[in-house]
Amino acid sequence: MCKSANEAIFDLFRCGGIKSSTIMMPCKYAEEAVKFSIDHPQYAVGIHLTMTSEWGDYNWAPMTDGKSLKNEKGFMWPESDDFADHADLEEVRLEIIKQIQSALDLGMKPSHVDNHMGSLYGLEGNLRLLPTTLKVCRDYGYAFRMCTKPLKNQCPEGTPYWMYAAACRVCGILSKKYKVMMPDYLIFPEWNEDMRSSYDRYREIFLQNIVDIPDGITETYVHPSIESDEIKHITARWQDRVWEYQIMKDPATHQHIKAHGIEMISYRELIQLKSKK
Repeated sequence: MCKSANEAIFDLFRCGGIKSSTIMMPCKYAEEAVKFSIDHPQYAVGIHLTMTSEWGDYNWAPMTDGKSLKNEKGFMWPESDDFADHADLEEVRLEIIKQIQSALDLGMKPSHVDNHMGSLYGLEGNLRLLPTTLKVCRDYGYAFRMCTKPLKNQCPEGTPYWMYAAACRVCGILSKKYKVMMPDYLIFPEWNEDMRSSYDRYREIFLQNIVDIPDGITETYVHPSIESDEIKHITARWQDRVWEYQIMKDPATHQHIKAHGIEMISYRELIQLKSKK
């Protein structure tokens, strides 16, 4: 998303703190991240399909000229429901292809695909967005970050549980139909004022959240960033991102994960595991 995020992610890959990441191709520092991926093919780096632009002073536009994909200022819609309400499916499909193809044209070999703000999951009521996305993933041969099994305590805020559970089951059906690999479960990061009271409290709740998972293949995600004027200008919640960077860089975090019988794998390893089944 920005240079501060790139620097944190590059460092976490090098020290083994993360296993996979994805790039927001419409953003200013995407090419820097693509170059890192090309120079370090051992890391699983994919494409973070981006259809929304939520920050007040830091915005980006679609990579295509899809009229339904941008607001009156020419930027992407700020929220997923805005995008879902306006999205023309063919324009969405072409934007997805453009974001993937732009990375390929630069020489990158993406490992997988995921989605910014869940805008393509269909949870805002536009149920055709997910099949449209998965068809493109099928055509390119990429795994996709959604889940095939629901967890009641992970239902996104504002989404009725029945809709979330139905979406997971539909994902399972579409995953098989289009032969697009997905994790079993998806853990949404927890951010609340209680955990923000101190780094130690943040770390405590963060670690509990990522080890309290069922058997199977589970994905969660972080938004690491180095501390900088840039990230402080972009978001008032910059401290969360800096702490996530510090937590994932800390060897004690990975000792804690292993102590709970959890093995961290990359999306390349996920594909290998699923392929054997």
